[in-house]
Amino acid sequence: MASHNALLIKVIRHLRFFDMFRTFELLETIIEGGYRCRFLNQLGRSNFLKYIQEFDPDLIVCTYPTVSSILAQLRLEHILQVPVVTIITDYTVHGHWIHPGVDRYMVACEEVKEMLVTAGILEQRIHVTGIPISPKFEKEKDLESIISKLGLNPDLATFLVMGAYGNSESIKKICTKLADSGQVQLIIVCGNDEKLYHSMQDVATSACNPLVLLGYVDNMEELMSVADLIITKSGGLTVTEALTMHLPLVIYKPIPGQEEENASFVQRIGAGRIASSDMELEGLLDRFIGYPEELEKIREKAISALQGHSAEQAVNNMLVLVVNLRNKQRTG
Repeated sequence: MASHNALLIKVIRHLRFFDMFRTFELLETIIEGGYRCRFLNQLGRSNFLKYIQEFDPDLIVCTYPTVSSILAQLRLEHILQVPVVTIITDYTVHGHWIHPGVDRYMVACEEVKEMLVTAGILEQRIHVTGIPISPKFEKEKDLESIISKLGLNPDLATFLVMGAYGNSESIKKICTKLADSGQVQLIIVCGNDEKLYHSMQDVATSACNPLVLLGYVDNMEELMSVADLIITKSGGLTVTEALTMHLPLVIYKPIPGQEEENASFVQRIGAGRIASSDMELEGLLDRFIGYPEELEKIREKAISALQGHSAEQAVNNMLVLVVNLRNKQRTG
């Protein structure tokens, strides 16, 4: 096998056609030769094989279930000789992640491992590494410098709001109420939602306390480091980043499927709460403002939620797999 500067291929979400297949039922049984599995595999395999042959990797890493399924089937048929590692980027599993051709699974927690074992995946193929995120979320932060840069009051509680995703009016209403209360300061990350950003400018101008209004950001680790609470959606990476920063979560109107399961995980371990309506969200925030000790209890749960160093663990695990396979090839 040729030597390359890059050891890994990261195959992720570049076939939009497959988006329609993203909401399979939890632990749906994948029957070998079943219509859906066969259809998806045949549809994508030729393009993948061509790309893989050109790159000639030592290892393939998948973070998207459809891609993982296609490559795993090629492994099972002995068409693909390169080992496939699948990283499940949620705190649950749906059926299309599950395939006996995957050489190794890396998962967020023991619960996900148990789901895979229940679905028939060999336990020795499953490693609990945590969901890999950027190491910058685990580095020491100069909090005073960040607070000063953002123009925040170090003596006030800070609520971080992000991820409106179709709930712009509700988010604006909640943020307006918080801004008018005079009891907390806000960091609002609008991302690419220009409508929300522009609609919040008047609120930011008239707020009693600091209100930092941002669009797309690449310093989320800094924002999380100075926040006391995050109000957000529950994508797997966002949840992992928040828990890594020991930040309590309020998850607002999670979408059924992976988001809902991620939210349930957070609430189950005590590291956050789910707000399924505007009324529930207002009630939770009022409660946390009035009784900050409750928020501190949730933070303590967030501190112990994850083992940390997920990216480092995942990479080390992959390197061991590659080295072992090379040694086996040399001695075999």
